[in-house]
Amino acid sequence: PILWKHVKRGISAGRVQSVALKLIVDRERERRAFEPVEHWALKVKLEGQNPPPFRADLWKIGTKTVAPGMKDIGSEEAAGALVKNVRAGTFVVDAVEEKERSKSAPPPFTTSSLQQVANRALGYPAKKTMGAAQKLYEGVDLGERGTVALITYMRTDSVRIADEARKAAREFILSAYGEDYAPAKARAYKTKDGAQDAHEACRPVDVSITPESVKPFLPADQFKLYQLIWRRFVASQMSPARFHDTTVTARNGATLWRAKGERLLFPGFLKVQGLEAPTEADPDAEPLDGQSAQLPKVAVGEELRLLDLSSEQKFTQPPPRYSEATLVK
Repeated sequence: PILWKHVKRGISAGRVQSVALKLIVDRERERRAFEPVEHWALKVKLEGQNPPPFRADLWKIGTKTVAPGMKDIGSEEAAGALVKNVRAGTFVVDAVEEKERSKSAPPPFTTSSLQQVANRALGYPAKKTMGAAQKLYEGVDLGERGTVALITYMRTDSVRIADEARKAAREFILSAYGEDYAPAKARAYKTKDGAQDAHEACRPVDVSITPESVKPFLPADQFKLYQLIWRRFVASQMSPARFHDTTVTARNGATLWRAKGERLLFPGFLKVQGLEAPTEADPDAEPLDGQSAQLPKVAVGEELRLLDLSSEQKFTQPPPRYSEATLVK
């Protein structure tokens, strides 16, 4: 009633709204107090004895890693002087690092991660996500099959899944994708400390009901959400993806330049989840990109030809305002 009288009729306030409002206000104050710092980004295009040419970024000046605020790149004059020195110098391969890397699938959805991913990947606000999920949970008419519940309860803070669901997922993966895609040991994920863990993760009730099989019966928003939940669950029980990473470091005078490339060796869980939008804001959720430029074969000590050198003025940015996904997080 106090809010209705002084602000607007029909609105509410409480322990969640108050904290969310404080977060938003604090972030806005950070943005207003922010002072941008000028810096210049330098990139080169290099060519070795073997094709193709590749691009590299300025990584270090002397022993210092390039960062906003460095006087060497803090103004157009400083950047111009550095460019002049680089053009007069010679690029030589300083180091080549090659390694194999594996990346595991993220866990099945909790309420929070479902809202975040649906917001990023589908553009759904939390209210739309939960409304569509509620209908999938309550059951949808699948024609001759009757009304069928497609997902488990969508209000959960746990990544735990039932043993029978894990077993069913493994059997589906073996039949659909083959032995290489099913890890020797079933995947289990640890729920965060402090979680209530009253319900298991949000997952398909029956993994054999694929998104394509129910597409004719679902509105677009429910189909896309079910597809997201189904893929995430199946991927969570699949083998890791494997990449071959290459990092080439080139030296020119006092500067070091770095180029990184990756090649997808084995898709693993990406076979199902694909190269989609970031899954959720945690270390396991970087954008998955198996299509980065491949680097040519180069040898330490090899001289590289400079094809292009560019410098671009940039300014540091204030912390961004919250999106619905980052506020949920």
